[in-house]
Amino acid sequence: MQHGYQCGMIWGSALAAGARAYHLFGTGTQAETGAIMASQRLVESFRILNKHTDCIEITGIDKSSSALQMTVHFFIKGGTIDCIRMATKYAPVSYADIDSVLSENHFETAALPSSCSAIVARKMGASDMHTVMAAGLAGGIGLSGGACGALGAAIWIHVTDRIKAGADKIEFMDPKAMAIVSKFVKSSGFEFECSKIVGRKFEDVHDHAAYLRDGGCSKIIGALSSI
Repeated sequence: MQHGYQCGMIWGSALAAGARAYHLFGTGTQAETGAIMASQRLVESFRILNKHTDCIEITGIDKSSSALQMTVHFFIKGGTIDCIRMATKYAPVSYADIDSVLSENHFETAALPSSCSAIVARKMGASDMHTVMAAGLAGGIGLSGGACGALGAAIWIHVTDRIKAGADKIEFMDPKAMAIVSKFVKSSGFEFECSKIVGRKFEDVHDHAAYLRDGGCSKIIGALSSI
């Protein structure tokens, strides 16, 4: 939604990790745990390759930028080409990360509920596969503390539902997506980042699962899944 948080390549790779976890483990805690752990690796690999994870830090552009600033960055300075180069480097690395983490097969499965973003997806009526795909977005993607993964999941599920219904074009400022963001910030104290909402970063998948079992983020989850 152009707020300048985590690069879309990280969101996309986290969804890919969830898809792979679903194909390997089906639905349930093992798949969701694997998706989160793979996403942790994906965030770190992106940071190593690009030094930053947030779009605003990489491009200097967000929704507050003028049309002229965006034109200068993407077309005159070659920002679009830079993004393509980043994707070309990151794709094989992310593929290897997903394969490595999920092939280990000996990670300790967290108890349900293991992912806030998976809960939102499930409550919004997502399929089992899409629920697991959303799991790795938990805790600001791979528990990294960035922009809320539950919010990202809600917007993504909304968009996929629109595509299923026959929409052939999704605008950046899609009215329903904007409504989701508006409802989210009212329930999060007008914070977007997980670490600011929760007051800390989660140590691991088990820490996050325990937080959810104790009712953590229930207000946000309820607001997002009721739209």
